[in-house]
Amino acid sequence: MKLRLIAVGTRMPDWVDAAFADYTRRLPPEYGFALQEIAVTPRGKNADIARLKRDEGEKILKALPRDTRLVTLDERGTQWTTGQLATRLSAWLQDGRDVALAIGGPDGHAPEVLTRADESWGLSKLVLPHALVRVVVAEAIYRAWSVNANHPYHRA
Repeated sequence: MKLRLIAVGTRMPDWVDAAFADYTRRLPPEYGFALQEIAVTPRGKNADIARLKRDEGEKILKALPRDTRLVTLDERGTQWTTGQLATRLSAWLQDGRDVALAIGGPDGHAPEVLTRADESWGLSKLVLPHALVRVVVAEAIYRAWSVNANHPYHRA
């Protein structure tokens, strides 16, 4: 299973790139956790938000390799404990398909992306900055892996 984070947004602060790289480097190579950035569709004063979301959604769907499990990051998604995420990670691994975790644009996911999603993960009831979501997702995946591997990183 390969993991991919598809994120709408580019030009993140250096600390985001460094933290994401740190956590993904810690995972075993067979996870191949990679980041794929998609440019935000420019927004003007009187922007058609539905059209912008649709455009970004099309780019997310085009970035998905065939037969990939899609998990959207969405504030309305299911919130998992670390143990539950570890269970999900194990199930994904057993399923054998690659997994893409998708972070939408500034206005969220297009309806087409939410419809295509196999599941939706809510990190928090709070709306988090997209840059921070990248880091939280990478750390959460690493922590879930550490639970499954009986690695001492997770001590709870």
